[in-house]
This record gives sequence, C-alpha cells and structure tokens, in this order.
Amino acid sequence: MLSTLRAVPLRAPGVGMRAFATKDIRHGAAARAAMLTGANRLADAVAVTLGPKGRNVVIEQSFGAPKVTKDGVTVAKAIEFSNKMMNVGASLIKQVASKTNDLAGDGTTTSTVLARAIFREGTKAVVAGMNPMDVKRGIDAAVRSVLDDLEKRAKPISTPEEIAQVATISANGDAVIGNMVADAFRKVGKDGTITVSEGKTMEHELEVVEGMKFDRGYISPYFVTDSKAQKCQFTDPLVLLFDKKISTVQSILPVLEHVAKVQRPLLIVAEDVENEALATLVVNKLRGGLQVSAVKAPGFGDHRKAMMQDMAVLCGAELVSEDTGRKLDESFDPAVLGTAKTITITKDDTVILDGAGGQGEVQARCEQIQAAVEVTTSEYEKDKLRERLAKLSGGVAVIKVGGATEVEVQEVKDRLNDALNATKAAVEEGIVPGGGVA
Repeated sequence: MLSTLRAVPLRAPGVGMRAFATKDIRHGAAARAAMLTGANRLADAVAVTLGPKGRNVVIEQSFGAPKVTKDGVTVAKAIEFSNKMMNVGASLIKQVASKTNDLAGDGTTTSTVLARAIFREGTKAVVAGMNPMDVKRGIDAAVRSVLDDLEKRAKPISTPEEIAQVATISANGDAVIGNMVADAFRKVGKDGTITVSEGKTMEHELEVVEGMKFDRGYISPYFVTDSKAQKCQFTDPLVLLFDKKISTVQSILPVLEHVAKVQRPLLIVAEDVENEALATLVVNKLRGGLQVSAVKAPGFGDHRKAMMQDMAVLCGAELVSEDTGRKLDESFDPAVLGTAKTITITKDDTVILDGAGGQGEVQARCEQIQAAVEVTTSEYEKDKLRERLAKLSGGVAVIKVGGATEVEVQEVKDRLNDALNATKAAVEEGIVPGGGVA
C-alpha cells in the first residue's frame, strides 16, 4: 500500500483559520495514479531529448533569455506542477536524473525514461495483485543481471578516432565538438583535466594550460562567488598551503592582514579550517572585506603532504610546515604564498590554472615522481604516484565555446559537457551497442 502526505491548512475549533499545517493522507490507487501522472508528464518532456538525434527543449527563464538545451537533467529540474501529488511523482524521477548527472555527467535522459518505465510497470504489477516487496526484489535482481550483461558486452576504446566518434554521437552528431574533445584527450591524456568555459569569439577554441585539479571543494558554501553556478572563482589569487588544521584567528591574522593590504583573493589549502578561524573567514567574505575561500587538502597522511608539495611547486609557493621550519605566526613571510592565473572551486573539486611556478621546477618535480614510480614495488603506491604525475604534468585543457548569442553558447556548452562526460565514461569503462540493442 502506497501513501503520500500533503500539507493543507485546517480550521481550528472556535478560532477561525490558523496558519499551521497538517497532512493530507492519500492511499492506494488514487495516490499511485496522481504520482504516475506527474512522473509521466515529466518523462514525456525529457524524452524528446533522447539519443544522438534528440530534439532541443526551450525553457522559459524568470530573468534573461530563454534556455535552449537537450540536456535531460536540465529539462527535468525546470519542471514544477501546481498539483502537489503530481509533484511527488515528478520529484522521484528528478532524483534519478540528478544522481545520474552527479555520477556520470551524461545519460540523464536515458535514466529518466528507464525510471518512468520501471515505475509504470511496477505500478501495473501491484494493481494486478503482486506483493510490492516481491516487485522490489524482482527489480533488484533484474538490475544485477543487466549490469553483469553490460559489463560483459563492454568494448574498451583508446584511439583518437574512437574517442571522436563517442563524443560526436553524444553531441548530437556535431563532428566539430567530437574532434575537439578527442584533441583535448590527446593533449592531456585520459587522466588529465578538461574543462568547458564560455569563449569571447564566434569559434570554439582549445587551450592547454599548466594546471591541476583535485577532488576537494570549498569547506563552506558561504565562499561561493557565483551563486547561479554554485562555484567560487578567483582571478590572480594568492595561495596559502598549510599542512595542519587552522582553528584560531591568531594563526592566520598576519596572512589576512597581508591579503587585505594587497587587495587580492586568497585560497587556503589546509588539513582543515574550523571553529573561529572558519567563522572569521566567512564573516569577512560576507561583509565584502576579503575575497577568500578554504579547501581541505587532498589525500591522507604522507600522500597528502606530497600532494601539497606538488601544489607548492605548481603555484610557486612554499608549504608552511614544521618540516620546512615555517609557521603561521608573527614571523609569517608573504614570500611563502603562491599564486595562479585562475582558481575555480566547486562543492566537489578545485581547479588551479596557470600557477606561477617555474617550468623548470615543475619538470624537475615530475622527474622526481617518475623516478619514485620506477623504484617502488607497491602497486598501490605506483597508482598514487602516477595519479600525482598526471595531475602535475598533464596540464588542463580548456575548451572555450564560441557563438553569436548567449543562448547559442549555452546550448553548445550543454552539449559539449555531455560529450565530455560521455567520453570520459567510455574511456574508463568501454562502450556497448546503442539504440536499445544492448
């Protein structure tokens, strides 16, 4: 039996209408029908974008120009129903698309269509008298069987031609985008970082810059500078690298005073930033006194310290550590701060572009890591060292999207992001026949 709850106002005895809410309880067939209607209407709108020949959807915006896209999750997130019960069903499908987008970055339309079909057929089975838990167990068993079959069918890809084909299909048959993605993979390797940004010309451009990406995002969402994209972006920032926790204001006060004096953004990378130190950074950011953000250092133990040394070389900084005799106190020397041309921080990762470190120092660091790879016997250590080498030597490829209007640039940018994510997944896990054949 399926029940859903909806808030409605009730009249209290003797006191007229009050603002508090209770729950509207729905059971059985009526609840399922309303939820399925919402799921169907959302899936119908998303399904038109399915596949390499999918069509675009135009979405009205509260402000600015309308958005044109064939990205399934973008379409799904834009849909709301006035009927609360239908919204419940639609929200269930939205979660599927969002989760797929977070994990794979593409395939959101396919997951939406599949989720709707499972919901619809599962509802039919329950109406026909099957036990809902038996239906759930059957779905789980089918998922395991399908995944096993897909893994057996998967064919690895590696050549530039195969990469271009995958990217072209995901970009709605746009060979220009497909070839550009393949070119980016060729220049930075499969472990390199590729980002997409808006260009300032009519043509798409591919630029490879020295940079690094690591999987740690901002510690507090209050550091966000672009609320729409939910990211923090700095131009020409200073970078402080500290291998311990920062808890007190006194420890970072000399750094903040220097940053305020030179009027430049600051990124702090440390084991953690907490308590009054974090509160001070947030308050100064919100009051407009400082452009500042903080992220936790990537990795653990010795690997974390080695990663921070890599960042120091890339940014022309010095790691503030007891090992180097540097401390965060009155004796703070601004010379330990590094810098970069651009730093972008999301809730999940950080990208440092065009660090101020010298080419010779970066090359020497890469050779040092390569030498360590050759002498170590641990496969785990080799993997970690190769990962560091890829981050430091591969650089970052930036694809700049061109176009005549903002609407065109955004539409192409969505397709390019889909192509990029689909290609990354294909390189990592292989490809299977499309069009429902697999």
